[in-house]
Amino acid sequence: MLVDSAPDLTVVGEAATGVEAVDIARRQRPDVVLMDVRMPDMDGIEATGLITRAAQTSGVRVLILTTFDLDSYVYAALRAGASGFLLKDTPPAELLSAIRVVAAGDALLAPSVTRRLIEEFARRPAERPRPLARRLDDVTAREREVLTLIAAGLSNTEIAAELHLSLATVKTHIGRLLAKLAARDRAQLVIVAYESGLVPR
Repeated sequence: MLVDSAPDLTVVGEAATGVEAVDIARRQRPDVVLMDVRMPDMDGIEATGLITRAAQTSGVRVLILTTFDLDSYVYAALRAGASGFLLKDTPPAELLSAIRVVAAGDALLAPSVTRRLIEEFARRPAERPRPLARRLDDVTAREREVLTLIAAGLSNTEIAAELHLSLATVKTHIGRLLAKLAARDRAQLVIVAYESGLVPR
């Protein structure tokens, strides 16, 4: 009802289970899937991975709704390709805005989720590099600075102010980082920053 109340948004399907979510995403290929984590048959993390990694649904963006007691799932869901996280108590207007942000190709993390994600990275023991981790050989010093600030949870505007750059220049650097690191979006840049060792644990 909330989504359909927005003139620029349309619900093309509803799923009660993770299996249904994957099936509907394959059939409808929506711009955005609003995903819960805990669902019958298949949880939202596994469903997110199946949707984002399949060729036919690789363009589908997944926005996950989470609660404080589900923070342990955040890291796994980002690895699965989720483009954003919001808390379930997010006001309706902010939820609609978040759907638009993710549909436009940007990543969105609730500030409290970003902080907890960083804390989770810091607690984890060092691991062997995983496939998502990319070497930073081709990343310039300035791009490394931008990547570090992204991992710290700063917005484009905040990064521009911190580095004394124009907003357009920051966006250019982020675009180059996405290309060089083969990252799907800003959320995956955060993972790359940590897994590559750019940001100390």
